[in-house]
Amino acid sequence: MSLRSTERFSDRVENYIKYRPGYPQAILDTLRAECGLTAQSVIADIGSGTGILSEMFLKRGNAVYGVEPNREMRQAAERLLTEYPRFTNVNGKAEATTLAPASVDFVTAGQALHWFDLDAAAVEFRRILKPGGWAAIIWNDRRDESPFMQAYRTLLLRHSTDYLQVDHKRVTPEVLRGSFHTNFQEKHFDNHQNFDLEGLRGRLLSSSYVPLDNQPMLDEMDVIFARHRVNGEVRFDYDTTLFYGQL
Repeated sequence: MSLRSTERFSDRVENYIKYRPGYPQAILDTLRAECGLTAQSVIADIGSGTGILSEMFLKRGNAVYGVEPNREMRQAAERLLTEYPRFTNVNGKAEATTLAPASVDFVTAGQALHWFDLDAAAVEFRRILKPGGWAAIIWNDRRDESPFMQAYRTLLLRHSTDYLQVDHKRVTPEVLRGSFHTNFQEKHFDNHQNFDLEGLRGRLLSSSYVPLDNQPMLDEMDVIFARHRVNGEVRFDYDTTLFYGQL
């Protein structure tokens, strides 16, 4: 993780909390059925942000180390996850988590792996995993298929700062295999969010590649919303991808 990447979300935390999607419960069901996840499993959630993925494990009773380099994100997670005594907030990064060797059963990364130095992260993940431990990589990929989603993507391409450069879809199974030297298994799940106009604005501004002070962009988005809304809302469809493998 570069300094630039670790600071990208500092001024977007509240929108991130309110408007970023969660993950389908089927992900945890898969990890339980195929990877031996139990309530006793210890999780290192790398790039844990505000704790969206961490909370899913915490609700199952797992001990979770939320490893996050961004101070504002860590503070938000500390506030949001205060009811979970088994959550430990860690000032660390993918390439240097500060966790003890062979201390966790699962390493996870939700919507974060594209920020990592993959080769260095692979070394660190192996160091902190117990023998036979698993890595689980998760993304919500927007499905740019509906007319609304196509218009939203066009908006991003027109106004964003570096959307294509930081697109996590560049991390393919082949890229993962090249860095981790593991054949990851892959599963896909449906996911979605519905937004009113305020929610759509918040969802847009939660993205690190979107300028925060571009009024023409917001005006254009209002037009897109008005054109595509149904019963006062628009729908974001996602393909949630899970890669999992033993390191």
